[in-house]
Amino acid sequence: MQAMLMAQRENDLIRASLRGESFKDHCYDLQVHEGNLADIIPIVDVASTSRSQNDRIPKPPPPPPVSIWTRMSLHRRVVASASCVPTETKDMWDKLFSEGYRSDVCIVTCDQNIVLAHSSVLGVASPVLKTSLKLAKVKDGVRYLRISGVPSMAVRVFIRFLYSACFEEDELKTSALHLLVLSHCFRVPSLKRACINVLEQDWMSAENVIDVLQLARKCDAPRLYLMCVRLIVKDFKKVCATEGWKVMKKVDPALEQELLEAVVEADSRKQERMKKIEEKKVYMELNEAMEALLHICRDGCRTIGPRDKVLRGGYFECRFPACKGLETLVRHFATCRIRIPGGCAHCKRMWQLFELHSRMCDEPDLCKVPLCRHFKIKMQQESKRDETRWGLLVSRITAAKIATMPFNGRRATIVS
Repeated sequence: MQAMLMAQRENDLIRASLRGESFKDHCYDLQVHEGNLADIIPIVDVASTSRSQNDRIPKPPPPPPVSIWTRMSLHRRVVASASCVPTETKDMWDKLFSEGYRSDVCIVTCDQNIVLAHSSVLGVASPVLKTSLKLAKVKDGVRYLRISGVPSMAVRVFIRFLYSACFEEDELKTSALHLLVLSHCFRVPSLKRACINVLEQDWMSAENVIDVLQLARKCDAPRLYLMCVRLIVKDFKKVCATEGWKVMKKVDPALEQELLEAVVEADSRKQERMKKIEEKKVYMELNEAMEALLHICRDGCRTIGPRDKVLRGGYFECRFPACKGLETLVRHFATCRIRIPGGCAHCKRMWQLFELHSRMCDEPDLCKVPLCRHFKIKMQQESKRDETRWGLLVSRITAAKIATMPFNGRRATIVS
């Protein structure tokens, strides 16, 4: 009887679902019974007799682990975004400096101008100013500091930077040297970096490079000092004619000696570099001559070549640049009556080219260059000194040849 009631109830639910009726009026008594997992899994496997194509796709590999450098960069981004200072805040600090609201410090410049400031701001921004404020004289609750040796505009730009880290580009360029001194003396590294960037980019010239060099040396700016030395070496004649060089020569002769040594060293490096370039050029010409000689003796060129080759005539443009000159030299060597080594200068050069080819040739039995096997036999009887000298020449020509190859061909040549 209970089974019949359950079946009738299920039929009513099916009819209601087909008519689109809601199930909200029906009540369900859901109960969760504890059971063995092994009793449930086989039922599921039997029920799913057909698998779809997506089930056969393998699972993707796990993502790569996040390295410590990625975590650090993400942390920096979060910190940078969290420490964003809005423009209104900077304007507020600029306004506090310009109006001097409840200021308790008077900074006296060299021309007796007064810049109002707050001791709490100065002490936090500069440890040197913090110590100076403790030792400053107090009158009517106001501390008095004197900053001399720099213009009052530079002092004002410097104090404003301590408040809001802002400055006008024109003012910074005008007072770059003075602000570099102030930022170094009062230990404000952010302003010091800004001054160095301005001086490095578009401020230095032959007229003021000596002044910048001396300040960079005293203010611990090594990169700026190196750039000044490079500019002095580059335009040494112009720098020597300036007034700054003449004054530096009298005041600091040790610095003058150091700069002169840098100029001499740079000139010697330049000469050494030019010498290596010329040597490399000679080795490349010898390599081109070896290639042209092999080309003439094996394939033939415009008007000269082996007897079994058809020559292309004098109007043919050869792809070997040294072929034309070598062709004239070979033609002279074939018709010269002296032809002994040391007798004719042109024939002597041809003998040297033949011997150089024989030392670079790897197949003397199949080579078509004249006298190749002759010089191979001669090499067995020569002295150790001549062998070393020719071997050094061959190695340098080979190195010059490899240097002009693309990377793949260069690697294959080195491996072989």
